[in-house]
Amino acid sequence: MSSFETESLNQSIDIIREFKKTDNTFFLGARVDRIDPSGRSGLLRWKRFAKKPRFAFNQGDFRFEPTRPWTFPNEYAEEPALPFELSFVSPRTVRLRVKTRPGVLDSRSSVMLDGELPGDEHESWSRSASGDAGEGGETAGPIVWSSPFGSVTIERDPLRFVFRDGQGRKLTGTYHYSDTTCLVNSEPTPFSFVRSTSDMRQALAASFCLSPGEKLYGCGESFTRLDKRGQKIDLWVKDAHGVQTSQMYKPVPLLLSSRGYGMFVHSSAPMTFDMGCSYDEANVLYCADETLDLFFFFGQPKDILSEYTALTGRSPVPPLWSFGLWMSRITYKSEREVRETAGLLRQHRIPCDVLHLDTGWFEKDWQCDYTFSPSRFNDAQTMIADLHRQGFRTSLWQLPYFTPSNELFAEIIDRGLAIRDADGELPTEDAILDFSNPETVRWYQQKLAGLLKLGVGAFKVDFGEAAPRGGQYHSGKSGFYEHNLYPLRYNQAAADITRQTTGEAIIWARSAWAGSQRYPLHWGGDAEISDSAMAASLRGGLSLGLSGFTYWSHDIGGFTRQSPEALYRRWLPFGLLVSHSRCHGAPPKEPWEYGDGFVESFREAAELRYKLMPYIYTQAWLSSKTGHPMIRTLFFEFPDDQTSWTIEDAYLFGSDLLVAPLLEEGSARDVYLPPGRWIDYQSGLHYEGRRWQTIEAGNVPVVLLVRDGAIIPHAALAQHTGDINWDDIQYRRFASVPERTGECGGYYYHPLEQRLYELRDGKDGVYKTGR
Repeated sequence: MSSFETESLNQSIDIIREFKKTDNTFFLGARVDRIDPSGRSGLLRWKRFAKKPRFAFNQGDFRFEPTRPWTFPNEYAEEPALPFELSFVSPRTVRLRVKTRPGVLDSRSSVMLDGELPGDEHESWSRSASGDAGEGGETAGPIVWSSPFGSVTIERDPLRFVFRDGQGRKLTGTYHYSDTTCLVNSEPTPFSFVRSTSDMRQALAASFCLSPGEKLYGCGESFTRLDKRGQKIDLWVKDAHGVQTSQMYKPVPLLLSSRGYGMFVHSSAPMTFDMGCSYDEANVLYCADETLDLFFFFGQPKDILSEYTALTGRSPVPPLWSFGLWMSRITYKSEREVRETAGLLRQHRIPCDVLHLDTGWFEKDWQCDYTFSPSRFNDAQTMIADLHRQGFRTSLWQLPYFTPSNELFAEIIDRGLAIRDADGELPTEDAILDFSNPETVRWYQQKLAGLLKLGVGAFKVDFGEAAPRGGQYHSGKSGFYEHNLYPLRYNQAAADITRQTTGEAIIWARSAWAGSQRYPLHWGGDAEISDSAMAASLRGGLSLGLSGFTYWSHDIGGFTRQSPEALYRRWLPFGLLVSHSRCHGAPPKEPWEYGDGFVESFREAAELRYKLMPYIYTQAWLSSKTGHPMIRTLFFEFPDDQTSWTIEDAYLFGSDLLVAPLLEEGSARDVYLPPGRWIDYQSGLHYEGRRWQTIEAGNVPVVLLVRDGAIIPHAALAQHTGDINWDDIQYRRFASVPERTGECGGYYYHPLEQRLYELRDGKDGVYKTGR
């Protein structure tokens, strides 16, 4: 059996299994063998071990024991010395690269990074060393590189990389095999790599120590508990079939720690992060790559995301209309249905900007051929133009998989646009577009461009999680490395042609990988219809925001079946108080299908979003400049408040609004309020922070609070964003002591002027100053 086997097609890969196999060979990081004069690169010596059985008191375990190779010819290093290098990207970012085979460390640029990395910023870092280098460097003292924000120490023998903050407090460090105090010396997995006996493939274990009480966050759109400490997560792009498993549509190999640091593993190979699951004090980042390329960030969450997105790119602001409501279902199948829905939205005075046509706009449902059904859409171009005059943009579903019955199947095969296996055959039943092939990208973009020229505003970039691992891609890589990159390439292809054709940066994508945030926006997949799924959706959105994604949406009310009215009613304000809002899933989704009472509730919630549109768009613009998420964990704004690090059922929408959805039946809920005073948006009641409060929801069934001292810009009611008068904005001042002036502030970004204004209060009202 070869390494990294799975039981069925496109299952996630648990890298830890390779480190458990007793027939594999293990190389444990032993010492620094040599450091060059710069003090930033050299050779690491790796000691060869095997796992041997140990029996004691009727229990069997496996321990590391030194072993010698049995090879011929006798020309292979028993304990190899292999390259490593430290480089400094910024005063807050260190890059550590370690090879597990002989050779030179290359620059390792990739599509995950936003262009080329900046030059080595070692001028910001100062070096100190203790002791004199002995022969081979084995007896020399440690080398310390420091910046104002932290330091990294290279301890030579035994080998350790130790990271400290600017005050000298240890944040974390790598595990040497001699550090274990466990009775079984193979726990925790030390800083090491494994070589598979079956095919010589190698994988790394970057093992770091954890502190008591330390919390970990990130990993992409993970729906499990927000704090990943104690969890094991496979980072493998996969159709999660919902939001209540550990599988992810959007894994991202980025972690943030409550101790003030973050780590990004720059690779597309399969990974497994064991974050204190197998061993409580060890955070082991398993990566099935032969080079460890690790970026280490110093700082609080805001600092870390700004540093990370400076490397991998930030989200441009999507077009203004995309921040309006999207109305959809599975699926509108005719021009008549689309026009009828548009008319009823306006008739019921429900603000809306986008109508999405899902899988049914082709002649055959689900069979993507980029052509409107001639039997059900009489004149698509005229329909799109008419909708535009009513204030609606049109969004269309599509996917990159083509079944044998699809008329495009033969063309894709004949032109060499599909992924092949090592034998030149299709690795699956479908023809799957190979986006690493420039010719495929051109063909695909030509198909989309024709629709964009008809007036289509955006495409739903669905699926993308099933790129075959056994494929051989045009890039020269196998699916082992291309699988996780597939959604990034797919996102880019659709986003680039949309921007080139319409001038607007917008897609609606389900799958993603590190770097996909450059191509907004993404939604949370196929949520179940339950309270637990609503809570899991929130965790996923918060986790994705902590992984570099500014914008996020989800299917309001759940996707899989018809939403129960009571659940839909509670889910609605949560879905309308995130960056982008879409009603989608099994029909019906349109509010009039639930009755007049629900229409009233729906309208009131939608109107709340549209009144807040100046605030929403301002926060979108500000967030895009820093790489920060629009929906934020409480600790993102309050990192010094320990309780805020534990909250996963409420969030900040931008910098000044706190949202606590009703995640179960009832009209009130307990809410933890961070430091400061908070004002109920609907009732006007004031609450003290740094404590739990029981708060009643308002007419819109959600607890919505405003930070004391905030000025929130509001718009007059409009039926779509194009109808908003951006020169007639109301600036609402939220102050716990109304008679005191000069203490409130905020921002307003004028979308037509493309200008940011600072807002301050005074005796005569709110003053606006251009910046």
